[in-house]
Amino acid sequence: MDAVNDAANHTAESVPGPPSTAPAQTDNGTRPNSGSRLYPRVTSFRSRRGALTATQQQSWDRMWPTIGREVADEPLDAAAWFGREAPLVIEIGCGTGTATATMAQAEPHLNLIGIEVYQPGLAQLVQRIERESIPNIRLLRGDAVDVLENMIAEKSLTGVRVFFPDPWPKARHHKRRLLQPATVALIASRLRTGGVLHVATDHAEYAEQIAAVGGAEPQLIGLNEATGGISAEHRDTAPIGFERPVTKFEGKAHRAGSAITELIWGKIGV
Repeated sequence: MDAVNDAANHTAESVPGPPSTAPAQTDNGTRPNSGSRLYPRVTSFRSRRGALTATQQQSWDRMWPTIGREVADEPLDAAAWFGREAPLVIEIGCGTGTATATMAQAEPHLNLIGIEVYQPGLAQLVQRIERESIPNIRLLRGDAVDVLENMIAEKSLTGVRVFFPDPWPKARHHKRRLLQPATVALIASRLRTGGVLHVATDHAEYAEQIAAVGGAEPQLIGLNEATGGISAEHRDTAPIGFERPVTKFEGKAHRAGSAITELIWGKIGV
């Protein structure tokens, strides 16, 4: 796929400061209620605030009631939300969403839910969805782990994509990394048999950790070379594509000499 303009999750969401276990405030300055919470725990992201432009706000007001929701405790009825039955894929940390939109347009047979915290990034994606009339994207604003635990049923997902998660490079912050054993096990439990977990990272040490965690998860089997499989044997039969757009961020990583590691696993029948 051609290069597109997008922001990496760790540049879109990370700002300096010590971790906090206290629940963050919502945009209106109140604590999240029990039915909808943006930041319920020590998370893998750092919230950033930013104002929407006037045109972004107008698009948001028109589109969000239909295509967007805040994370909540209620199980998600994806078929009702999309208005059709189709294989469901979630993307964790969709950033500004240009890669999300490109992949959704390339796979119109899939229902795609993007999960993101940063509202201005989501607003850019909302504008594109409206401008290009992309019908197969829905958006959740909040913590992806909360979504997986409370909103997604077991064995209901055809794919989970995690592209360039925040590496939290300092050792004392490694506990904030998203792809820990418990989270990978949770993701695997939500995948249907044959479903795909696709991860990409430009951080070499985090790639090693992710590979080790995924390799130790008994519900998963490697589908590409980085995970001990052979991608040519699975690329044409996998339920979601292995290709993804090269983002503007990724282009910068290439120019800086950073290698991109793709890690792809399939859910085995357990």
